[in-house]
Amino acid sequence: MRLSFFAPLSILFATCAMAATTCENLASLSLPDTTITMASSVAPGAFTPPSSARALKDLPAFCRVTATLKPSPDSDIKVEIWLPASGWNRKFQAVGNGGWAGVISYPALADAVKEGYASASTDTGHVGGSASFVLDHPEKLIDFSWRSEHEMTVKGKAIVQAFYGSAPRLSYWNGCSTGGRQGLKEAQRFPDDFDGIIAGAPANRSALGLWIAFATLKDPASNIPASKYPLIHEAVLNQCDARDGLKDGLIDDPRLCKFDPKVLLCKGADGPSCLTAPQVEAARKIYTAATNPRTGQELSSPLVPGSELGWTIFGEGPEPRDLTVDQYRYVVFKDPKWDWRTFNFDSDIARSEQPENLIMNATDPNLRPFFAHNGKLLMYHGWSDPQVSSLGTIKYYNSLVDTLGGLSKTSNNVRLFMEPGMGHCRGGEGPNVFDKVGSLDQWVDKGKAPESIVASHYTAEKVDRTRPLCPYPQVAVYKGTGSIDDAANFVCKAK
Repeated sequence: MRLSFFAPLSILFATCAMAATTCENLASLSLPDTTITMASSVAPGAFTPPSSARALKDLPAFCRVTATLKPSPDSDIKVEIWLPASGWNRKFQAVGNGGWAGVISYPALADAVKEGYASASTDTGHVGGSASFVLDHPEKLIDFSWRSEHEMTVKGKAIVQAFYGSAPRLSYWNGCSTGGRQGLKEAQRFPDDFDGIIAGAPANRSALGLWIAFATLKDPASNIPASKYPLIHEAVLNQCDARDGLKDGLIDDPRLCKFDPKVLLCKGADGPSCLTAPQVEAARKIYTAATNPRTGQELSSPLVPGSELGWTIFGEGPEPRDLTVDQYRYVVFKDPKWDWRTFNFDSDIARSEQPENLIMNATDPNLRPFFAHNGKLLMYHGWSDPQVSSLGTIKYYNSLVDTLGGLSKTSNNVRLFMEPGMGHCRGGEGPNVFDKVGSLDQWVDKGKAPESIVASHYTAEKVDRTRPLCPYPQVAVYKGTGSIDDAANFVCKAK
């Protein structure tokens, strides 16, 4: 039977609810602006992602649906919907992207299906990690910025209902970096799409990357070789690690670390154990907010002490990485040959901050419509993130709380977890692996708000440290006895 979905969603879902269908029959499903290109059953452990030589481990049997969405004449949005063949938990989990997207997030899909979720991912409307797709294609920029995620969610839920004969009981978003920004955009623009949203290290476009490129690469003498990053990092820890009362290789709150890289200034010639004067100044600028030289206006939050080991993300020279300049090259100036050295932090800022150039950013603090249906927002960010400023996430969280009436009125709907020693979305010297989805699910489904979340650090695939992650502004405080590597010996307190 061919199902027609050119009807209001209420009628659409009622039609689907009459009976479930087989995986292969989903190929004949009709959805607005949608072409289902494949619907096939996948045996346990039999799926190998495109362009990969290895099958994803421990995958159960599932139904794989691929589709192309065309909400505009210039759209070409690829999506995949994975549906567990058995053991569906009656929940839907959409997963986010990184960078400029351009690829289906297969590992995240696999993780969701293994936990019993029906899951969805999109390439956001283009292929590849560059922003070159934007040139002369304004509709594709809209697809990347927000439309692909929403369209995927609506169509994904319809496919779930057609397959199982019932709608998802709860729907979640799970993403970090670009995926964190996507999650916030969903909460702001389409508040009814999800019951719960995980938004890690939301990567809004800002002047941070160019600011760091100017500090370290515009003058070759200012370039800090990657071999010196551990030197700077060790000096930061030596000065600031013990400020929280515990010398454990982690900085609980880098805002309290007043580190001056001048302590590493070479006494004579340049060498591997010191910084030249231009390198000292470059490091200072990395720790300093980007500002308009004429007005003094802050343009972006800086990186914090503790982030040094990942500074290569912006490029080691002579050119910054494409991820740093693509927003300006293709979105703002629309010139593939644009020279980043010509950027003016006064006059060009006005152009780069025009609304049409920042349509992907998710900075609106008014989440009243999302909270009105008791939506839950779990945010997290690694303090040592070298790519997206952790201070920017705190700034957004504070603006959200202030806009909606203070902590007492918002803590039941939004919580932020800052992670000492964690890098961008994962990794780092601090505990950085934790059950984000399980914590959100307990909050949404059981009404149990996360008072703390235990995070683990792994070395050689073995846990060697656990710590509680605490709802901001609380921090994990050592009780005074027991191993400092055991979360049980810490308590969350406001400082």
